[in-house]
Amino acid sequence: MRVLIADDSAPSRILLRSALLRWGYDVAVAENGAQAWEILAAPDAPTMAILDWVMPHMTGPEVCRRVREAHREPYTYILLLTSKNTKDETVEGLEAGADDYIVKPFDEHELQVRLRAGQRIVDLQMHLLQAREELRERANKDLLTMLPNRPAIAARLEQEVSRCHRDRRTVGVILLDLDHFKKINDTYGHFAGDAVLRETASRLKGNMRPYDAVGRYGGEEFLVVLPNCDLEQATTQAERMRHRLHGSTMLVDGVEMRVSASFGVTVSDCSERNPDIFVRVADEALYRAKASGRNCVSSLTLQESAARLT
Repeated sequence: MRVLIADDSAPSRILLRSALLRWGYDVAVAENGAQAWEILAAPDAPTMAILDWVMPHMTGPEVCRRVREAHREPYTYILLLTSKNTKDETVEGLEAGADDYIVKPFDEHELQVRLRAGQRIVDLQMHLLQAREELRERANKDLLTMLPNRPAIAARLEQEVSRCHRDRRTVGVILLDLDHFKKINDTYGHFAGDAVLRETASRLKGNMRPYDAVGRYGGEEFLVVLPNCDLEQATTQAERMRHRLHGSTMLVDGVEMRVSASFGVTVSDCSERNPDIFVRVADEALYRAKASGRNCVSSLTLQESAARLT
């Protein structure tokens, strides 16, 4: 664990640094409050700090206050090192955001124990942050295919439509549906159906650019978002996906099966900001593909869709 020592006294810095190195800490050193704040404001800031109360440019409590106002994550555990030992001054330091304090001249064993307590707090907070990120990821993932779920892929489409509208570009939208998926479930069982969905997700992801996105939109439906793609490029990509999916068999529970999908393709334009409109048009194109015999790609523009409704 990395610890910052901030003290304008060279002998004090040497004593502190020597002790912390013996205890196995990685040590950063600052000679005044401004340097301490600069180190603690950096992206790779130490998670613990020992700050002298009185320093040039900025006092220890002032540095504490700035750190707390920044609401940084992960948490920075701050220990004030002070020759002040009155009740009012202790309260002042704690109100500024310090977690603990120790009085000069410090006792090494007392300092070591207080640092261990701080390390437990930092470790606990890191575990909480990790758990929060895992929950956030689970909330945005389809746990069967490990692709973004419907809200997540819909949010990605909205983001790309807004960006492309701003930059006067287009975004390709593909909606695909596995053909005769109910028959797979009825014939081989739902576990086999789940395996087909996972393999489908893997094949789709393996046939995309790094900045494209695919998510599970419904039961056996997948939505693909292709930034900076026109209709021809999006249709070509859908054909590649169709071939990747149907071109080789899937081995599911010892059974080889060939799976196909129908693809509906559309592309955004600058006349429409609502991403749901593009999904609706892609869905309309998808139904055209199914009506044409399935295992094929059908494309449709917003203008063509509007003309069909008039």
